[in-house]
Amino acid sequence: MTSVLYDAPGPRAKRRNVIFSVVFVVLLVLLLWWVYRTMDDKGQLEWSLWKPFTESAAWTTYLIPGLLDTLKAASLAMVIALPLGAVLGIARMSDHRWVRASAGTVVEFFRAIPVLLLMLFANEFFARSTDVSTEDRPMYAVVTGLVLYNASVLAEVVRAGILALPKGQTEAAQAIGLRKGQTMSTILLPQAVTVMLPAIVTQLVVIVKDTALGGAMLGFTELLNARGTLAANYANVVQSFIVVAIIYIVLNYLITSFASWLEARLRRSKRSTGAVLGPDDVDDLNAAEVGGTHGTGAGGTI
Repeated sequence: MTSVLYDAPGPRAKRRNVIFSVVFVVLLVLLLWWVYRTMDDKGQLEWSLWKPFTESAAWTTYLIPGLLDTLKAASLAMVIALPLGAVLGIARMSDHRWVRASAGTVVEFFRAIPVLLLMLFANEFFARSTDVSTEDRPMYAVVTGLVLYNASVLAEVVRAGILALPKGQTEAAQAIGLRKGQTMSTILLPQAVTVMLPAIVTQLVVIVKDTALGGAMLGFTELLNARGTLAANYANVVQSFIVVAIIYIVLNYLITSFASWLEARLRRSKRSTGAVLGPDDVDDLNAAEVGGTHGTGAGGTI
């Protein structure tokens, strides 16, 4: 099939694609074989190194508590960053210059700072200016850094999603007398959610992975930090890295799968019947409406 953006491949292109695919598969198999042989030569495939992951102690003592802390920090950051990012994104489109300037300054400032630096600053702030306990301080610092950075990024996602909608949506709302706040809440935002969803999900996946920065620099007992303690006790560094990587892959796959299902559901709920009315159909509708009005009037007269 040929379209404006895509030309159907011909016989030569199909053969070339098949050759590239075969070469890629062969190289991938060779790479996996090399990794397997290297690990086997170094003794990294011995059952004694993998056995701890078949026992409950490794999971209940290290991995599951670390995973729960990861999910707790990521969930708190998501719950706070999403509405804050929406508010900042909408504020950047305000009619008032001081609102636009203030929101733009906040967004550009925190978006330009690495999230790890924000976590370190937050940790020092909580240590010197608050009564947060030493045990809770890493959690507070990680969540604060994630919220400040990701809210600024999500603000741009929200603004881009709203600006991507046809201008006729806003003009139609103004034509029926809706105020800007009503237009934003009832017309633009509901439609923009579907447009923004892939970018929002990507940012949520980033939030989950960035919790590991707190474990590396602040001693936050998230999944990757708990892996280090497990590897120190069982002397299986490579194996623990592989297991934790699989956990992250499964977790992020579940997030993206749920987002794909939600996006498809939203698109189905907004899908129209697809019926297009022509001039004759409109004339028939107008005639029926006029006839119904006259019939009602006659009935009322009688």
